[in-house]
Amino acid sequence: MTVPVPEVISAHRRFVADVSGLTAVELAVPTALPGWTRGHVVAHVADGGRAFADLTEAALRGEIVSLFPGGVDERNARIEEFATAPDLMDRLGDGIARLEAAWARAEPGDWRRPVRFRNGDLAGTVFARWRETWIHLVDCAVGVTPADWPESLAAHVIDFLWSRVPSGVALVATDTGEHWGSGDPVSGTVRDLAAWVAGRTPMGAVAGPPVGLNPWPPHPVPDR
Repeated sequence: MTVPVPEVISAHRRFVADVSGLTAVELAVPTALPGWTRGHVVAHVADGGRAFADLTEAALRGEIVSLFPGGVDERNARIEEFATAPDLMDRLGDGIARLEAAWARAEPGDWRRPVRFRNGDLAGTVFARWRETWIHLVDCAVGVTPADWPESLAAHVIDFLWSRVPSGVALVATDTGEHWGSGDPVSGTVRDLAAWVAGRTPMGAVAGPPVGLNPWPPHPVPDR
């Protein structure tokens, strides 16, 4: 399995470049995410870097830890605290630097180390970071759209979120020829299908029957 570390590093660079110039007033602008401003979105990505760095460093020591020891309440409290913090951009840079430094220490076999996050392995956390960085950059509404997502990221988003698509529905990417599932076809470019299944606005048409998406995949109960 190829772990997309270089791709996530590229996503990090794009995220920082596009949000670092936002003023306090611009960070306070609401986003399409209920209750979240741009500052909340940036805080989530910033503290997520710190949290994934903690998890990665522990995994490389052979330890299994929670992404947020205090659970969702801790995660939400930290986002609220940092959303308006004057050092938010420093936290973003520091979290990214720590995470990338931890990844740089990983040997090929380390990516299979078990982690508590989604009861998966360390590789899965890299894919999660890839998803959240690009998706939340769109949420920041700084000119980046799903049309800017890498094609490989879009296909991965569809794979990860396939449980959102009801049975009896197929997704057909008109640009790449990729196909998911069987049944009534919903078609569009791979990026537009990824945006649609992620609950974001596609830039082009998504054609097919009306489909109500299932909920986002929940975090499973930790088993380790």
